[in-house]
Amino acid sequence: MSTKSPDELAVDTLRALAMDAVEAANSGHPGAPLGLAPLGWTIFSRLRKHDPSHPEWMDRDRFVLSAGHASMLQYGLLHLAGYDLPLDELKRFRQWGSKTPGHPEYGHTPGVETTTGPLGQGFATSVGMAMAEQHLAARFNRPEHALFDHHTWVIASDGDLMEGVSAEAASLAGHLGLGKLIVFWDDNRITIDGSTEIAFTEDVLKRFEAYGWHTLEVEDGNRLEALEAAGRAAMKETARPSLVRVRTVIGYPAPKKQGTSSAHGSPLGAAEVAATKQAMGWPNEAFVVPTEMDRVRESLRMRGADAYAAWEKALGAYEAAHPALASELKDVLAGRLPKDWESKLPSFPADAKGMATRKASGAVLAALSDAVPNLVGGSADLAGSNNSYQKGKGDFPVHGGGTIPRNVHWGIREHAMASAVNGLALHGGVVPYAATFLVFSDYMRPAIRLAALMNVPARYIFTHDSIGLGEDGPTHQPVEHLAALRAIPGMTVIRPGDANEVAEGWRAMLTQRGPVALVLTRQDLPTYDRTAYGKAEGLHRGAYVFAEATGGAPKAILLATGSELSIAVRARETLEQGGVPTRVVSVPCFEFFAAQDQAYRDSVLQPSVRVRVAIEAGIRMGWERWVGDGGAYVTLDRFGASAPFEVLYKELGITAEAAVARVRELV
Repeated sequence: MSTKSPDELAVDTLRALAMDAVEAANSGHPGAPLGLAPLGWTIFSRLRKHDPSHPEWMDRDRFVLSAGHASMLQYGLLHLAGYDLPLDELKRFRQWGSKTPGHPEYGHTPGVETTTGPLGQGFATSVGMAMAEQHLAARFNRPEHALFDHHTWVIASDGDLMEGVSAEAASLAGHLGLGKLIVFWDDNRITIDGSTEIAFTEDVLKRFEAYGWHTLEVEDGNRLEALEAAGRAAMKETARPSLVRVRTVIGYPAPKKQGTSSAHGSPLGAAEVAATKQAMGWPNEAFVVPTEMDRVRESLRMRGADAYAAWEKALGAYEAAHPALASELKDVLAGRLPKDWESKLPSFPADAKGMATRKASGAVLAALSDAVPNLVGGSADLAGSNNSYQKGKGDFPVHGGGTIPRNVHWGIREHAMASAVNGLALHGGVVPYAATFLVFSDYMRPAIRLAALMNVPARYIFTHDSIGLGEDGPTHQPVEHLAALRAIPGMTVIRPGDANEVAEGWRAMLTQRGPVALVLTRQDLPTYDRTAYGKAEGLHRGAYVFAEATGGAPKAILLATGSELSIAVRARETLEQGGVPTRVVSVPCFEFFAAQDQAYRDSVLQPSVRVRVAIEAGIRMGWERWVGDGGAYVTLDRFGASAPFEVLYKELGITAEAAVARVRELV
């Protein structure tokens, strides 16, 4: 091995570690790490600006392994580059409690920028990362003080580029001119079922050129100099994102399995591993890392430390030249909201006619737009309907002139929108949001699930939340969507019952760490007099007593969310007039309520009161926990229909009369 260059040793080490880890785990994907080892090493050792000792440095180049099944490539790179990932963790690949799970997981392994594995997600997430860099550069960079100037490097597979989300994201990235986004496409022409020719015969480079991308090609993925040259050419293209086609051989240099689908997703086997190592001139021992790699690792560490130190020095000069901006920047880098932002939240006066909660949300956003200058987001072609546009603020794409981009016209690309919001949140320095109709959360679900898995602060504004949408009919009327979102572990779903609950919902949404959905109505709802009803601050406990029973202890409890809170209030009036003391409980957030202690939950639901009725214009799934064995439901078990919303509520039985009937049956 001593006759090999440091680069050759590094590439062979990556290949050997990938084979050994997959063999030890008896599961995994060896083929892609073998074929991609030269490209991965070129990015980490020659192209990427990063400091392994400061993996969260804000001006580092991001690296996204969109082909997350090649995780052992990333783990090997992190280990060789000097990140806090010791060899023992590579030996525990795919084992309980290890730092090397089957696919890369954000927050679990030092140096992993995002969770990948579902193909296309890493590609689309990287678009958000590049957008965040653009926003921060426009907001904070000044002549002679460029604090934000970094690239996002991506390795994507054939499968990534087949997925629809990558097409949405590529179209958006080309439109936005994200010149610091550089994607290497691993063109190994193999999928699990065999050659890509059986399903994927398009001209990918022409497609990306049509999207507005800069395209390049490297015919031999083993040539580090050619890979580096392509990367540097991509870096010089500042007006367009770049796609570099890299021709590789999956499983190379395994003698029997290279270039075959059998190299993709299962161990090579001891005999093939031994033959591959022999072909590489490598010891037939497991987890060999040559001592020469210590010098290489130290060189990368020193280079990274120098880059980080230069940035720190530049930051010091920036603080001296622009103290006010520097103070804002410190808050941004720490993820802190401005000190007085909550004082800008509006309070809404009582109004029997009231307003749609989507309109109330728009008023809150307008009030917060100046107070929270790193609010960045927009709608999937529904800005007027979602009330999600920040008036007077700059738009993406950036066309110079000092405009700070805040608004994103995502286009009709819900899936890419949600994935890019993940990228914005992961990058940091921005408070990102996405907006659309609740029914289209289905298009976003894979990205929402990843946001919850990563526990990143992605914010969603979902309007037109029920059959209250009306005449557009069942295709646009969400029925199962609240339950589906609530079913995601780590997801917070807030459905406010009036305008003041909306304001508190925004307060909660901006202070939660994980993903939050604010679910809002199209139709007007009463704005309640909070001197007569429970305080809207009760939203932060998930459920609270909105209206207390009169004339004695409650015999029945009505639980409702959103637009159905007003139905519960009307039902209570009828029941109380009929001699049934009734409590109304507003339940804007199941997750917050579940997090309360038992004493608080008992104080709201009173275990002695078995007559409980849940009222919500959606399926009943999830309500069982709060209603209990003796309760009943005024919910939907069918799709909606096309009609005015008042007619729909009556015909589908989501009414105060139905709630009264359920209570009387139980009492």
